[in-house]
Amino acid sequence: MDIYLNGKVAVITGAASGIGLATSKLFSLQGAKVIMLDVSLDGEKIASEIDNACFFHCDVTSSKNIKEIANIVKEKFGTIDILFNNAGVTVRKTVVGLTEKEWDFVVDVGMKGVFLMSKHFIPLMEKNGGSIINTGSGWGLKGGDFAAAYCATKGGIVNLTRAMAIDHGKDKIRVNSVNPGDTNTAMLRDEGVQTGDINQSVSEAEYLTDCGNDRPLARIGMPLDIAKAVLFLASDLSEWITGSALVVDGGGIA
Repeated sequence: MDIYLNGKVAVITGAASGIGLATSKLFSLQGAKVIMLDVSLDGEKIASEIDNACFFHCDVTSSKNIKEIANIVKEKFGTIDILFNNAGVTVRKTVVGLTEKEWDFVVDVGMKGVFLMSKHFIPLMEKNGGSIINTGSGWGLKGGDFAAAYCATKGGIVNLTRAMAIDHGKDKIRVNSVNPGDTNTAMLRDEGVQTGDINQSVSEAEYLTDCGNDRPLARIGMPLDIAKAVLFLASDLSEWITGSALVVDGGGIA
């Protein structure tokens, strides 16, 4: 197996589950030192089972918390090569149904999190360059129902990615977004509960199957599907790609 990240230092948010966890494991197999950030209370145990990984409890909406971790990472590693801004949440409601607190929650974890992580970690990349990958969504490129705050957040992340690519290209920092379709994660299953699709009309298994049925590849995504795309954007395989929005959705948008 080719090793694409040998000796690289990668920081990953939302790393204790779903896409973040799959990416942490894949990056480790690819030779990276992985710094896993999450609010999960199980994060340290999860990281202990991954080679060359360490864990920090991190609230991506807290500038103070992120700055403290960035200082520790700088002291321990000196620099980072990869930043995967993956943390995100959703509340499945219209703008009428959303509370202001729910709106702030989705936007702050998603878009503010990308801003704060980038603000404090880009200085660690500026000397040697690197790759930043932000998790957008298919619904960051098109609309979706009962997901106003989520669509706004992901749309903002996609365009913030382009702006960052322009600003930091001079430092040999590439910035791209990966935009998954429905992926078999706890967040997607929770969406099914929020919208009433699970428990009221279909089982969880039926719901997940239905999420993939209308796609050309006729299946739901798996976290590893997205992790492989992130690996591509993180590695030198994509060394002339920046400011792009890579769609990984089984053909759903098509």
